[in-house]
Amino acid sequence: MNERREKLLELYNEYKDCAKCPLHEYRVNMVFGKGNPDAGIMLIGEAPGREEDLEGAPFVGKSGKDLFEAFSKMGIDRKDIFVTNMVKCRPVNNRAPDTKEINICSELLKKQIDIISPDIIVIVGKVALDSLLVGHKISEVSGKFIIAGNRILFFLIHPAALFRNGKLKPAFDRSIINLKNILDCLIRRS
Repeated sequence: MNERREKLLELYNEYKDCAKCPLHEYRVNMVFGKGNPDAGIMLIGEAPGREEDLEGAPFVGKSGKDLFEAFSKMGIDRKDIFVTNMVKCRPVNNRAPDTKEINICSELLKKQIDIISPDIIVIVGKVALDSLLVGHKISEVSGKFIIAGNRILFFLIHPAALFRNGKLKPAFDRSIINLKNILDCLIRRS
């Protein structure tokens, strides 16, 4: 077992029974995160939905399937990504997590980022954006990136938004292409 995998397992065991906020009362599973601990890409969503809560894995519902299908078309494989959320337990009725819940889970998220040490963090959706970068609209920054320290933060519309507004699909598709271009540039530089 590699060192990062061991550290993530230790971290999971430390937090798996977390009861720091009321969300734990309603969860089926704490959705820690899943994927390659040596990934150069880390994807951060907002919170688990129903399917994620039942399976204990992030982005396994309809939105996740659509997202990874789009990634796959660009040659980005889920096995090369570590996937997690801002909040690790499902908010009741799939409501957006509140600031207190996000702040409580941010300690765990920061530790995950430190262990994985990705080159790129893909921030998916409004809630994740608001939690990490205040004062921007996801519609304005989707498909764009900023350099933060030694990593790239890349912003992406949440695929669930496409169900509500199909007009966002072309922007979403362009964003996936932009992400692939960034990855290709990183590969050429290494």
